[in-house]
Amino acid sequence: MTIIQLEYLLAVANCGSFSLAAEHCFVTQPSLSMQVKSLEEELGVVLLDRSKKPVIPTEAGEVVLERARETLRAYDCIKESVAELKGETAGKLRLGVIPTIAPYLLHKFIPAFVRDYPKVELEISEMITADIVDALKRDRIDAALVASGTCGEGIAEQELFNDRFFAYVSPENPLYERQNIRIEEIDLKDLVILSPGNCMRDQIIELCQQRRSLPAHFTFESGSLDTLMRIVDCTQCMTIVPEMAVEYIPADRRDRLKWLAKGATSRKIAVAVRRTYVKNSIIRALTETIRSHAPRPVAMRNGGNNFRFCGDIRTFD
Repeated sequence: MTIIQLEYLLAVANCGSFSLAAEHCFVTQPSLSMQVKSLEEELGVVLLDRSKKPVIPTEAGEVVLERARETLRAYDCIKESVAELKGETAGKLRLGVIPTIAPYLLHKFIPAFVRDYPKVELEISEMITADIVDALKRDRIDAALVASGTCGEGIAEQELFNDRFFAYVSPENPLYERQNIRIEEIDLKDLVILSPGNCMRDQIIELCQQRRSLPAHFTFESGSLDTLMRIVDCTQCMTIVPEMAVEYIPADRRDRLKWLAKGATSRKIAVAVRRTYVKNSIIRALTETIRSHAPRPVAMRNGGNNFRFCGDIRTFD
């Protein structure tokens, strides 16, 4: 039994097929299949049900896979410990990011992270929270950028910064003339939100104290905040956007941004990892880099709808 065999077995279980697993592991399919077959012959059991599409583990396979994950984590821990003794931050970091964070944050810290930690191989995937939780538990990713409090048991979170919510209101909407909007003033029939599966949708529903489905005009499977804002621009609707998106709203549409009144009108951005995760030096490097390049908070000037970033010479007039 070898580390390679365990890695290949785990890849097949994660990918659901030998061909995809081989592609993921950068080997030929016959080579990967041979290694998995050799492992099965050594153990004397069938580990994968090849008759299923996708391929699934057998009962024995589930047991072996659980132990394989533990073994590979311990193997990674050895390499991580040696790297730390040598003063290095090195290895692979597979990072998941939710769609309402990815377009507004990744480009801010990735150049600095790649420059400062050249021995870290960074792999990034955009995925919704439910898929992130599953991927973390199945060891398909190492860490994720999420909204704090959305990952559940078995996942540790380290908060990075606060990201408050703003209303983005159509000029056709009665609330457009308001500088500040209270949550209870929002007509839910005019509120367009993200599609199910996006954690920000759940946060907005909770914010509006609605435990049922919102009577929204539109939902979008892409989870695109930009699309929601475009819908608002051509209707009388409104939506809720995070602070990190404000910077990218064109100047001629910033008058549509409105403060939400005091309350739980924000989310906290966090790095999430399995509680058994071992690449501590890489996670420290990631959190420090993100914090030093995090979006600057927004402030309103003169009580009007003019926005600027605190501590930054850029202004939104």
